[in-house]
Amino acid sequence: ADTARNYLPRIDDEQIDLILLRAQEMSRYVADGVLDAGITGCDWITENESDVVEVCELGYSKTTNKPARWVLAVPDESKVTKPQELKGGIIATELVNATKKYFAEKNIDVKIEFSWGATEVKSRLVDAIVELTETGSSLRANKLRVIDTITTSTTRFIANKKAWRNKFKREKIENISILLNAAIDARNKVGLKMNVKKNDLEKILKILPAEKSPTVSSLADSDYAAVEVVISDKVERSLVPALKRAGASGIITYPL
Repeated sequence: ADTARNYLPRIDDEQIDLILLRAQEMSRYVADGVLDAGITGCDWITENESDVVEVCELGYSKTTNKPARWVLAVPDESKVTKPQELKGGIIATELVNATKKYFAEKNIDVKIEFSWGATEVKSRLVDAIVELTETGSSLRANKLRVIDTITTSTTRFIANKKAWRNKFKREKIENISILLNAAIDARNKVGLKMNVKKNDLEKILKILPAEKSPTVSSLADSDYAAVEVVISDKVERSLVPALKRAGASGIITYPL
């Protein structure tokens, strides 16, 4: 089977059925009870006015850990520099309701057109677009200039309200939430193992990050102990040489 085109992925939990859907649709299916839980952006929860339980925020996106932004953008050659100058114009976007609210709050009369995607391409067919961006690279590639941010969005794990009241389903959903967050937290961490002479153990433990509690195990050689700890990958490059100089041996790091 062509797994790259499989919208029904399988996992090793027979109590969970999975389906891949667009983020734009996910909150509707969860709110309607077609799905018990799902992952989507808070932008689409708001846009669809979906009445769901937000189980947790998931700190990840496609390319960065920062919130994605829905921005108001115009072509580089446009003379528009602020939203007020778009009065009477046409705005293309997928995020229609949020865009309408933005302009209404500013008392700017514009026409909002729904875009079926590839909105950057339409930027020279209308007066401006509202598009999602993380790094701005796609906007720059299409010679577009941001003049304001409409809203920001982060990823959310959501649940149907009826499913959340079901003891079995709620526990299952909470377990998934814990596992998802653990996987996200592990992305910027590494495991660190080493052997340490027991006479050097106190000195080595003082070098390790203070907030960490390492695992210390005895070895066949009674003069040595094995030390293992999880650390941030940002401190790995400075910590390993310091441990080596302090007498640690057999130092290895590994991804989690």
